[in-house]
Amino acid sequence: MKRLIILLLLANFTTYAQQKSSPGNKKAIIVLTYDDAIMSQLNIAIPQLDSAHLKGTFFLTGSITPQALPRWREAFNHGHELANHTLYHPCLLTNVKGNPINNSENYTVYGILREIGMMNNFLYAIDGASTHTYAYPCTEGKVGGVDYVDSLRKSGLVKYARMGGDQNAIVTDYSKLDPLLVPSWAVVGNYTGNDLIAFVKKVQANGGMGVFMFHGVGGDYLVTSAQAHRELLKYLSQHKDEVWVATFKEAMEYVSKK
Repeated sequence: MKRLIILLLLANFTTYAQQKSSPGNKKAIIVLTYDDAIMSQLNIAIPQLDSAHLKGTFFLTGSITPQALPRWREAFNHGHELANHTLYHPCLLTNVKGNPINNSENYTVYGILREIGMMNNFLYAIDGASTHTYAYPCTEGKVGGVDYVDSLRKSGLVKYARMGGDQNAIVTDYSKLDPLLVPSWAVVGNYTGNDLIAFVKKVQANGGMGVFMFHGVGGDYLVTSAQAHRELLKYLSQHKDEVWVATFKEAMEYVSKK
């Protein structure tokens, strides 16, 4: 009799754990992503995320210093996703300022794919993960004037990739979502915590998925204030029963099965 009671309790606990870990009963999916492997993410964003018991996705470049590398490895060990943002972050220099050697106009499709593959190897040396997701530098799907999205698809280097977008970048029809062109809200500007939370509420109201794209948090460039970021995380923590905060890889693995 005692053994039967224990088995029933274990069964109930297992069912409860499965319900709690499943995103299926949540109203929305939110993905917090951070670009460029910059120090304010290590110093401010990750401690805030850890304090709120939330996970983020960090799209890293090859600019990581030897001093920062173990801190990124520690972030991965705490459950954050490390992802691919190329080695050198090439951009079209008519749109942004940068080193001329990294002008995407001078790249070839072969060159960008090789760079993505090399960054995958670099990330493997940090986290040991066999696959990594990707974010297009400067949200550009072209190099040298040539679209490389389908070439990336055929290469098998990545399964999921994040693009840019605005506050309307909410995915509701997963069957029509291209896994290599996932939209996101590029948070650039003096946005408050209420602004960030309003985006989450919009995602909740539409019952879909919303992806944030952050850069600096409380410092560096394209800065989101530490206070606004903290307020967003507080809201997400308070609404865990309705909102599943997932890494980019976790979210895409889930929606790809829908």
